[in-house]
Amino acid sequence: MATSATPFSFELYPPRTPARTAALEETIRRLAAAGPDFLSVTYGAGGSTGGASLRVLRWIRENTDVEPLAHLTCVGNDYATASALIREFLDAGILSFLAIRGDPPAGKDEDDAFLGDLRTSAELVQLIHRVQAERAPYGETTIPGVPEAVRVDRAPRARTLVAAFPNGHPRSRHPLEHLDALLAKQAAGAEAAITQLFFHADDYLRFVDRARAAGVTIPILPGIMPVTSPAKLARMLELTGEPLPSELSIALEVEPTPEGRREIGIAYAADLARAVLAGGAPGIHLYAFNEHETVLAVLREAGVALRETAAS
Repeated sequence: MATSATPFSFELYPPRTPARTAALEETIRRLAAAGPDFLSVTYGAGGSTGGASLRVLRWIRENTDVEPLAHLTCVGNDYATASALIREFLDAGILSFLAIRGDPPAGKDEDDAFLGDLRTSAELVQLIHRVQAERAPYGETTIPGVPEAVRVDRAPRARTLVAAFPNGHPRSRHPLEHLDALLAKQAAGAEAAITQLFFHADDYLRFVDRARAAGVTIPILPGIMPVTSPAKLARMLELTGEPLPSELSIALEVEPTPEGRREIGIAYAADLARAVLAGGAPGIHLYAFNEHETVLAVLREAGVALRETAAS
């Protein structure tokens, strides 16, 4: 069940037009005020939003007290390009990463040279830690009152998270391949995983049981998305390959008003959050779609305590 100590986090994406920047900054302020563990910012395959992602991450770092988490993808990157990106993020003070393989863009297939030579997210996890170790193995802190004296400290280790797939990865070649991949990510140094969205609590809970039996020990955060329209539900099913949640689909279809559909989506997501927390989930990760009111309403309805400033 949810408690005052229930961790939560949010995912955002860079603004698609300059006009949306101010709205995103307000959303970040509101989400940060709620007290999340981190705010993650997506990254387009092949660098399509790399610069925009870094601008958002820097804004979070400079204007909130919340840890920014950068997405990095294998698709579209080779070792040299990915290494340069990692250094750029580290130089900006970003120490948390979500390492994902990523999907080929439209018109590209698995064998296309565009995919680069980083083939798995486990390789990307290793690369993040190697680049950091080569860049700054230690830090220096000046000692007040002692001219030119410094204290040498080991540099903070980058935090790496990875993706997990409760119902299997769409490209898995056998039923347990996604568990083998998660074990490889853990062995590479990943500290936690975030699941792709799912629509039934049992999908997540059974997956965690299977992962633990296979030897996965890292925390597995459930990724939950409040779906507030039939069109959004159809789009999510197309992107993820998840089975149709018939009860949610019917409820959204028969409700005639946008306000009513929003309430249905919030209630469904809150029920899902309560169920996975009751089953032992270590927290909740919410896909915010760059809008704060809906995801904050989900947490409140699920009984997750927010910092009081978020309600103002």
